[in-house]
Amino acid sequence: MTTEAASPLLADVITVLERMYDPAWARDWDAVGLVCGDPNAQVRRILLAIDPGPTVIEEALAWRADLLITHHPLLLRGVHGVPATTPKGRVVHQLIRGGCALYTAHTNADAAAPGVSDALARVLGLTDLVPLSADPADPVDKLVTFVPEAAVDKVLDALAAAGAGEIGEYERCAWTAVGSGTFVPGHSATPHIGTPGEREVVEERRLETVLPRRRRREVLAALRTAHPYQEPAVDLYELASWSGPRGIGRVGTLEQPTSLREFAMLVAEALPSTSQGVRVAGDPTAEVSRVAVCGGAGDSLFDAVRAADADVYVTADLRHHPASEAREAAGDGPPYLVDVAHWASEWPWLNGVSNRLEGALADSGRPVEVLVSARSTDPWTFRVPSPGGMVR
Repeated sequence: MTTEAASPLLADVITVLERMYDPAWARDWDAVGLVCGDPNAQVRRILLAIDPGPTVIEEALAWRADLLITHHPLLLRGVHGVPATTPKGRVVHQLIRGGCALYTAHTNADAAAPGVSDALARVLGLTDLVPLSADPADPVDKLVTFVPEAAVDKVLDALAAAGAGEIGEYERCAWTAVGSGTFVPGHSATPHIGTPGEREVVEERRLETVLPRRRRREVLAALRTAHPYQEPAVDLYELASWSGPRGIGRVGTLEQPTSLREFAMLVAEALPSTSQGVRVAGDPTAEVSRVAVCGGAGDSLFDAVRAADADVYVTADLRHHPASEAREAAGDGPPYLVDVAHWASEWPWLNGVSNRLEGALADSGRPVEVLVSARSTDPWTFRVPSPGGMVR
């Protein structure tokens, strides 16, 4: 059991969440972040779910959760009020009365790496994952400066501390080359090396490093503070953008090729049961190996699926016309389509959130209890098989 003193504040939990799922990664139409709750309230129990629906709210309050984290927003579109006479307003009032905050991570969790589609890909056994529709990498600059030999380490350490030199899992990355710098200090200058009015030649290092553009101000300030010269020379280049590790959907490879029928059965076994089950378009005997996935509605990504050379595409909410057009474009070949329930395609993400969040808070000495809701919020409750024959 956690103690009152050890429990994190809601603000602390949000800090951890937003390192995992930065709100800046959300699409501009989305609504993510804290919906209701006091950032200064303590959090002992966290419930994770896909939808903030009535059955999940009931579960959160019955379990006495202090925080409910959902994938889908409660208030996606703008509202002018939340009276308890409306379904969404009723949820807000129930949560506030029950002392339970609500936080949403939606398209920022879709785009994250790892994110929603990573979790779907993993339960299907896919490896070598790359984004299906990659987001641009964060804007990056390259800084070039010239430093006397004795001061190189000091300057590089300062730049790294300010956020420069990070490339993937590596830090303090830089390139240097030896050369000669020459200058004539002005008569009112106070040079670190040289004498006013006299030509000076100094052995220097050309120092190059990269930095996130958002850290430009801090890095330049660190350079000026650490550099021994009164007026250090510096060039700053804006680098061309390229694709990053984040994005919507994932593409990966099965350990062994299999038939479309066997793959569809694997999908059905890997995901939570729903009344829809798994719908498939394509030759059941066709071999599939390269798989594209997108948790949630993914029929806007058919061009990306074709460009990825995927054999089969797993997603949810496939509409008649986009699906028909995709199959017509493919003829009898790939990409084949596997359509699952929206809720089921995103549910595997919850276990990853649980493990990462619980672990991060425990490591910080502020453990919490985290529970993944097993209550289905898929809106469809049963299915009646067609009897066969044409409708008369």
